[in-house]
Amino acid sequence: MSKETKTQANDNLKEVEHALTTAELFFEKNAKIISIIFGAAVVVALILLATHRFYTIPRQNKAKEQIFTAEQYFEKDSFNLALNGDGNYPGVLDIIDNYSRTPAGNLANYYAGISYLHLGKYKEAISYLEDFKSDDLLLKPVSTGAIGDAYAELGNKELAVKFYAEAAEMKANNFTTPIYMLKEARMYEQMGNKEKALAKYLVIKDKYGDTNEGRLVDKYIARLTGVN
Repeated sequence: MSKETKTQANDNLKEVEHALTTAELFFEKNAKIISIIFGAAVVVALILLATHRFYTIPRQNKAKEQIFTAEQYFEKDSFNLALNGDGNYPGVLDIIDNYSRTPAGNLANYYAGISYLHLGKYKEAISYLEDFKSDDLLLKPVSTGAIGDAYAELGNKELAVKFYAEAAEMKANNFTTPIYMLKEARMYEQMGNKEKALAKYLVIKDKYGDTNEGRLVDKYIARLTGVN
């Protein structure tokens, strides 16, 4: 090893030793504060863990149990009972009030929105459906499309077509996409925008021709083009 290399190595070693010494002095000088901070972090972590285990999880399980009967009423199209309960078991409105920050409480927003849509209470339907959060392949497009349905019933075609378009473009699949694309196209047609309506009909025919909507779309195309 050359003299220059040895000198450089010694300088590097001195720098490391200086850094270690400085760190040691810092920790010695601030040992009490560091211990307090570390202890506080441990306490916070333990509190969060205990809260999750003894409060959050039991609360989520309770909400899941509570919503079960309301779900059954919803599946039977008993929408008033699904919303308000039967006197023995709560409806989804109670679930929302009592368990809003649980998965079941979130899902209750979906059930409430769809129930109000079927009951003709469209503003309430929109409100609850907008509160529903999901990444589910089917539920999210369906809830978004249902908002479109509610606006359509309220006579707001512009917002209806907006939400139909969002639902159609969301998580593209052979089930929900052609359903809401067809609703979007028909709404454009009602609005007098035949060009956009025809464009959507043709997309359905091209990409979703094997679906129920794809098999129906020829008559809509013929109506706009005059070609059978």
